[in-house]
Amino acid sequence: MQQDQVLSRLAVSLAIGLLVGLERGWRTRAERDHQRAAGLRTFALAGLTGGATGVLALEFGGLVIGIVFCGFALVFAAFQWLESRLDQDVSATSAVAGMLVFLLGALAVTGPLIPAIAAAVAMTLLLAAREHLHRWVAALSWAEIRAILTLAAMSFLLLPVIPDRSIDPWDAVNLREIWLLAILIAGISFSGYVAVRAFGDRLGIVVMAAAGGLASSTATTLAFARLGRAEPGAARLLGAGVLISGIVMLLRVGAVAVGLNRALLPHLALPLAAAALVMGFAAALLLRQSRAQHGPALPINNPLAVGTALKIAGFIAAVLLAAEILRRQYGDVGVLIVAAISGIGDVDAVSISMARLGGGDLAIATAAQAILVAVGVNTASKATMAALVGGRRIGTVVIVASGLAIAAGLAAIRLQAALQGA
Repeated sequence: MQQDQVLSRLAVSLAIGLLVGLERGWRTRAERDHQRAAGLRTFALAGLTGGATGVLALEFGGLVIGIVFCGFALVFAAFQWLESRLDQDVSATSAVAGMLVFLLGALAVTGPLIPAIAAAVAMTLLLAAREHLHRWVAALSWAEIRAILTLAAMSFLLLPVIPDRSIDPWDAVNLREIWLLAILIAGISFSGYVAVRAFGDRLGIVVMAAAGGLASSTATTLAFARLGRAEPGAARLLGAGVLISGIVMLLRVGAVAVGLNRALLPHLALPLAAAALVMGFAAALLLRQSRAQHGPALPINNPLAVGTALKIAGFIAAVLLAAEILRRQYGDVGVLIVAAISGIGDVDAVSISMARLGGGDLAIATAAQAILVAVGVNTASKATMAALVGGRRIGTVVIVASGLAIAAGLAAIRLQAALQGA
């Protein structure tokens, strides 16, 4: 390594120490000089010491870093212990931060710069967010902690050991991909729960509808319909909530499908946007007409619906398998039949499976048609559910708005086909 490179990397080591030392020094700024073990200068010197040790390691081998680190850790920890005895405050945070600054300083010289800098920034953010993190942990319930641990176990413990290969003779269902989809669905459900916890009932039915639609627009429709039958005076407000959850569903389907397969964008963008605009206009009109100031809350009691996520993932696997079998037997018509049947209860299974198949064994245009068919059927089925469960008042507004949205989507498909033909 040339001299200018060594100097630039030592500067990074010093900058890492200064960054962390700035946060540590600011936090202990009220203490008198010589009353704290480590501040801005100490952490800056720790980073520079790590960098200098890294330079020695380049010359004499990596064992130098281990030897110097052990001595540095003993001295730093001893001063932290003396400070904790003086202040009667037991905390290992500064000691661990000092050791990590030393190691990152050494890494900045001997290894890649970007990971060292990124780790230093992440450490500083964690140190600065101490109060916020403590309040957040104190506010967690056991159900929420269990949900976080379950999601982490699904993602980091089970996913790596699941085989990444097909498990059926038709090469349609990949077990690892199905499990990954279950994690994604559970994560979306947890995100909806967090949104409800963060906003509460103050923002009313709109936030509840958006959060519920993020997790499951069908479940949200059924919940709002039941509330509409119990409180018929809020039918317009609840109808607006059903439409808002439908808008979120349309946006979610488009985002997930295009995220998995960008080739679907030109086929899905216009129809989904047209349907969403019509629903949005109808929801805004209903909200304006409604005089209710506070709507009934939509409870989301399960932070992480693992059982539901696994059922949907299994349904997706069944859709993939059925679509592949029917495609081999009846061609593209079989795929559209599967999409229509599946869309009655769920649209995510079709959108994800079609995005996965599109461009491979299935043409992109056919995959897009299947997704739009599922979306249309799902929208119509939810409107029917709203009428049957919620009664005439909420059912009428949802059926009319949903019908207009489907018509707008069909008109957009015709316009798109005309433009492509021209």
